[in-house]
Amino acid sequence: MTRDAKQRVPCIKGSIFKFKGSNNWWIKYYVNGERVLESSGSDDIAVAQKLLAQRNAELLTDTWNDPKKRKITVADLYHALETDYRINAPTVAIGADKATRAERRWKARLEKHFGHIRARALTTDTLNKYVVWAQGEGLTNATINRDMAALRRAFYLAQEAGKIERVPKFPHLTEANPRSGFVEEAQFRKLISNAKELWLRALVTTAYTFGWRKSELLNLRCKQVSLTERTITLNPGETKNDEGRWVPLEEDLFVLLHALLIGKKGTDFVFTRNDGSRVRDYRDDWTALCKAADLPDLLFHDLRRSGVRNMIRRGVQQKIAMLISGHKTPSVFQRYNIIDETDIRLAVQKIAAGAKVEQAKIGQSVGRVAFENGATTLQIPAPKILPD
Repeated sequence: MTRDAKQRVPCIKGSIFKFKGSNNWWIKYYVNGERVLESSGSDDIAVAQKLLAQRNAELLTDTWNDPKKRKITVADLYHALETDYRINAPTVAIGADKATRAERRWKARLEKHFGHIRARALTTDTLNKYVVWAQGEGLTNATINRDMAALRRAFYLAQEAGKIERVPKFPHLTEANPRSGFVEEAQFRKLISNAKELWLRALVTTAYTFGWRKSELLNLRCKQVSLTERTITLNPGETKNDEGRWVPLEEDLFVLLHALLIGKKGTDFVFTRNDGSRVRDYRDDWTALCKAADLPDLLFHDLRRSGVRNMIRRGVQQKIAMLISGHKTPSVFQRYNIIDETDIRLAVQKIAAGAKVEQAKIGQSVGRVAFENGATTLQIPAPKILPD
């Protein structure tokens, strides 16, 4: 496009002009030697002059923002987050899973509230209004926090890439205590006795034995199970904490996994259905299994909690138990090492047993002292009667 030179209005540290055929005034100024053009959006020259003065002030106070960045929306940042999940995840499968979950979150709620907003215009007040709306819709604080965490990560990625200069403060709500569900040994036996399909019985047994995450189990391939050495290996980058793990197999689990591996190649998935298809979603199978076992309230994740608790109950050192379950920090591990009434009863029994041992050690000396003092029976003083 060419400018109408006659309509060019000189101005300090920039100029005001009109493009030929346009009614609106434009401003031009330079930042680090690069020309910047902006429309004032008005045919009033006073508006353009005010805008240019504002840009000059921003440059002097180091608060200037690139006009291109002003047009970036929250949607642009969030879609970049989805891309980051896909290209920077340890494996393609993990990246695809994270991106899919992020996309569902965006479509379900976030797009409606934030998709149209310019990234630089998003404020903590706007985020707080979303929190109020979400709570009114019955969303839990945990779900709202996950929404805020996704948006916050999108903004920090954009800031690192130089797309935005500022990240608003995101609200964080107090969450309810983690669910304390677990599976007792008798309940576990009921589950596997009702698991008619081999893959489901093996999946439940592995989760209960080692406390592994469902993603670690469903992504397990045959080459990671050594039948000669009777071991399972989770490779680095295929786990949530990106660290590899190795465990030996006891007899029952070895038999189940050996049966699953028959006729499969090393690259095939361990957990497949009877028709050979990979197990991706087992929620319906789990619901039916719990119903058959008369345990309708159990979650599959309860197997992980139970595996952790069982290891500690059975004398496995915390450090080793963490290596098996894949917990990286003791604080998170302790949330899974749930204490219940049974644990407390066992603790009291240990206290009582210890007291009996100590009594046995000193029993003779106590008896001897009592005999030498002529005491043959325990003397209980009569209760005192107090006057009314």
